[in-house]
Order: sequence, then C-alpha cells, then structure tokens
Amino acid sequence: MVRVTVAERETLDRAIMRFKRKCDRAGVLREFKRSTYYLKPSQRKRIRRVTAIRRAHRSQLSE
Repeated sequence: MVRVTVAERETLDRAIMRFKRKCDRAGVLREFKRSTYYLKPSQRKRIRRVTAIRRAHRSQLSE
C-alpha cells in the first residue's frame, strides 16, 4: 500500500506528484491492469512474444 505523508508547508500538488511517483515505482497501476481479467498462460506468452518482436523491430529502425 502506498502512503504519502504531507509535510506542514508542502503544497497539495507536490504531494500528489509524490503519490503518483510512488504508485509508478510500486507498480500499482500495472498490477491492477493485469488482474482486471484472466489471461490464459498461452495468451500471456503470445502477448510477450509480440511485444518483444515490436520492440526489436523499433530498435532496428532507430539504428
């Protein structure tokens, strides 16, 4: 669970930014998206393989 304690003279915007950063580092949103619906292991492997191919293709284009 991500917690942010707001200091006495800290602005709310600053506290929200710290909260967002902590959520990103903890992987809260990623975990939520992953657990919203069930994917079969074969589907997960396929998605990982496709994203790896796309990533490799993009890196070759940038070179």
